[in-house]
Amino acid sequence: MACHAQSQALFCDLLCHAVTLPETLHIPAFQSFTLAILLFFAGQKIAEHWSVVRRYSIPEPVVGGFLCACVVGLMYLTLGTKVEFDLNVRDTLLLYFFAAIGLRSDLATLREGGKPLLILLVLATVFIALQNMLGMGVAQWFGLDARAGLMTGSISLTGGVGTTLAWGPVFVEKLGISNAVELGMASNMVGMIAACTIGGPIASYLLRRHGIAGSNSRALDVGVAVQRTAVTLDYYGVLRAWLWLNMALMIGGVITPLFHEAGLQLPMFVGCLLGGIILRNTLGQWMLSRKRRKLGQFHWNSMRQGLLMISDICLGMFLTMALMGLQLWALQGVMGFVMTVLVLQILMTIGFALFVVFRCMGKDYEAAVITAGFGGIALGSTATAVANMTAVARSHGAAHRAFIVVPLVCGFFVDIVNAVIIQALI
Repeated sequence: MACHAQSQALFCDLLCHAVTLPETLHIPAFQSFTLAILLFFAGQKIAEHWSVVRRYSIPEPVVGGFLCACVVGLMYLTLGTKVEFDLNVRDTLLLYFFAAIGLRSDLATLREGGKPLLILLVLATVFIALQNMLGMGVAQWFGLDARAGLMTGSISLTGGVGTTLAWGPVFVEKLGISNAVELGMASNMVGMIAACTIGGPIASYLLRRHGIAGSNSRALDVGVAVQRTAVTLDYYGVLRAWLWLNMALMIGGVITPLFHEAGLQLPMFVGCLLGGIILRNTLGQWMLSRKRRKLGQFHWNSMRQGLLMISDICLGMFLTMALMGLQLWALQGVMGFVMTVLVLQILMTIGFALFVVFRCMGKDYEAAVITAGFGGIALGSTATAVANMTAVARSHGAAHRAFIVVPLVCGFFVDIVNAVIIQALI
């Protein structure tokens, strides 16, 4: 009997150790990426069966990624286990996405953007200044270094994760703000969630409020229309697109250190965007020149569909992985300050988008789509802005001008303006 009791106790002890989760659970890169794909499909299914998601044009990656973040946060609160995903693939996906934007941006496109591009850039610049003034003011109100408010302003919100991580060491090592990175990442978490959820509702409200009809065009600039059941892709065209994207990334790897040497702490994706623009307007133009028009157009056109598909996949996977990697418990230490300033930032963004951006951009369907993207510019990232606009375009039709203007403004020009303003305020 004693031996039996000892055996039972040993079995129970082994069982308890078997089900006890470690303090930190590391998920390797391959499994993390596989989970992101599953979460994307989960978000797609939820969007298909939940009318609220469709009505407000919330992107599928946002649904799946945020669902994972909530589950991971619940595990931490109930079991005390931190789940950490290896998200190095996420950063590479972002580089490919920006390189693809650059490869679709020629000088003619810049000219086509014209006045709307300039207006949106001015509006975004004004809003960056307002963001930082608000962040610094609330920081002083909480008794913090006013410059800490920059991490809850344009660095983490307009700049995004890349800009936050780029500026973090400067604030910690040179300004002595030890929790600067935590402030920035916490603000980015809340900002990204808000950016993903306000864009669609803003566009839906504007369309209903002003009686605006969509374009009903299914020739989407980014993303594949839900109604399409097949997309024609050329095997060699996809490989050509991949080759051009890799070349843009290599050029970006050379350009980014030059920015740093010049004192501009711009993230790597800006260099990749510029690398794509350089390739498109040098080698791309040479391929499409009159002497080589027939062969050049054949190679370029065969590449374009592959480029769009790779870009779309990278965008969806990046957003899913960015949201599934949110560590919601990081908000605990700075919850009061971050939530106060972020509530004010979100309200200011919504008001500025509805009453300033929409009116200045023309008060039409294109303006409504741009306004939806402005939430991504102001609170999330270029990827978020494009995802918001794509969700609206899938429901109401293509908006070609919006997809020219917004990626160029918030993917390139705004980051340079942001860096200059931040340095001036520091």
